[in-house]
Amino acid sequence: MNDFNRGYPAQAPARADMAVDAGLRAFMLGVYNKLALGLVVAGALAYVTGNVPAVGQYLFAETAQGGVGYTPLGMIVAFAPLAMLFGSMFFMKNPTAGAVNLLYWAVVATIGAGLGVVFLVYTGTSIASTFFVTAAAFGALSLWGYTTKKDMSGWGTFLIMGVIGLIIAMVVNMFLANPLMYFVINALGVLIFSGLIAYDTQRLKMTYYALGGDKAAMGVATGFGALALFINFVNLFQFLLAFMGGRE
Repeated sequence: MNDFNRGYPAQAPARADMAVDAGLRAFMLGVYNKLALGLVVAGALAYVTGNVPAVGQYLFAETAQGGVGYTPLGMIVAFAPLAMLFGSMFFMKNPTAGAVNLLYWAVVATIGAGLGVVFLVYTGTSIASTFFVTAAAFGALSLWGYTTKKDMSGWGTFLIMGVIGLIIAMVVNMFLANPLMYFVINALGVLIFSGLIAYDTQRLKMTYYALGGDKAAMGVATGFGALALFINFVNLFQFLLAFMGGRE
């Protein structure tokens, strides 16, 4: 920092720090605003697909055991976000803000439509209460990730490996239908995505500093940041709902 102090009065660093802090706050606010709007859109779509039979019949169907399952179209919608995320790794080598925004809203729309199933399985009261608990937990975890001095860069690999292991365990338990394994999966899911919320928030903060004011790059980072936090929020909500949700 001493190299930047030469030739400036004593107050200059403070003003510079204030400018950086203001820019960081504006950047993070842009991420959170996009996230909030995405949650509103996803929630509206989930409500429609879960509560309007004329729409929901194309995505959901009653199983032979009396439960709720997906129609062929519903399966496509359910797995479309995963396909789009993996596809973006190969087809978006040099992403633009517009392309990332398109990816974000496509993922939001498909996840939202698929989430309609929760309205068919859980009571409206438990869905609402779990959403508010998730929002409160998200706010606290994200604030901690933003303000903590602890370097969480080493968490990334561990958490991603946890997500992969979680997906494998969920697929295996689809065939085993083991209640204890189901409980463990949900407990680990809460822990892993709680960690990812804090980790991704700090990563976004560090990304802002690394970009050095590049407007185009920050537009891309805003979209990817909102996408990461949106996925974390939705997954935390679903895992908490497995514990807190009252079934219909």
